Amino acid sequence: MLVVYFYPKDETAGCIAEACTFRDRYELFKKAEAEVFGISGDSIDSHTDFSSKYELPFILLSDVDNSVRNSYGVKSTFGIIPGRVTYIIDRKGVIRHIFVSQFNPKKHVDEALKIINEINNE
Repeated sequence: MLVVYFYPKDETAGCIAEACTFRDRYELFKKAEAEVFGISGDSIDSHTDFSSKYELPFILLSDVDNSVRNSYGVKSTFGIIPGRVTYIIDRKGVIRHIFVSQFNPKKHVDEALKIINEINNE
């Protein structure tokens, strides 16, 4: 199972909170046989620094041209802030859940774990 979360920008308060919450609960995702990927428009160098600074155990992907963001249909907030959206993708590659909340970044982690546990219990 995959957790793909799009976030606005490295080194911003909400994005640090979200990434560190995913980090702190990463073992729960691994136990549920899920992998986490974070995606933003930041450069690879920015992601490397961000990941290292906060000791993130999951992969951050660079989407500088926003092509991945656009292919998933992630909308901007107020037309200027890149959207914060989390997708739960099952083992068959089907998107099973989409959670959108620009201003409650930690809730993305709780929501992802809840949905993954529901899917695993089916």
